[in-house]
Amino acid sequence: LKNKYIITTVILKLNKFPFFKIDYGNIKSELETMTYENLNIAVIRQAVINIRTSKLPETNELGNAGSFFKNPIVDNDKHLSLKKSFPNLVSYDLKNGTYKLAAGWLIDNAGLKGYSKGKVAIHKNQALIIVNLGGAGGKEILKFSEEIQDKVQNLFGVKLEREVNVI
Repeated sequence: LKNKYIITTVILKLNKFPFFKIDYGNIKSELETMTYENLNIAVIRQAVINIRTSKLPETNELGNAGSFFKNPIVDNDKHLSLKKSFPNLVSYDLKNGTYKLAAGWLIDNAGLKGYSKGKVAIHKNQALIIVNLGGAGGKEILKFSEEIQDKVQNLFGVKLEREVNVI
C-alpha cells in the first residue's frame, strides 16, 4: 500500500486518564533530572523534547531527515542469539514472541557513529541520523545508507529498513 494512498483525515480517541509508559529509551532517566509536581503528558512531552534536542541536529544547521532507519523487529531465536553474542544489545520485548532492536545501537556498535564518506555522515550524537555535510545529492545519500545497511547486516545478521521514503 506504500505510495498508493494519501491520508487526509485522522481521528484520535484520547483517554482522559492515560497510562504513561516511561520505561522506554531515555525517558525515565530524563524525568529523574526534571522537577515537577505531578507526572502528566506535558512533563513527558518536555522530557522527550529535552532528549531530542540533546541528540538531534537542527535541520537548518545540518541537513537531515530525522531517523533514517526503522528499529528492526526480530523473532525470539534471533534475539537470543544476538543477546548471547552482544550482551549489551538494546532491545524491547513486544510481548508476542518478537523483539524490537534499537537500530541506533546496531549502527553505533558496528563502529559507524560519526562515520563520514564524501559529503554524508552519521551524526556524532545520534547514530540513526544521516546528515548532509553540504552539497550531497540523493544518490550519494542513498549509497551511503546502503553501506550502513550492509555493514549492520554483515555484523549482526539484521537488515535495517529505511524509515525515509526514497522517491
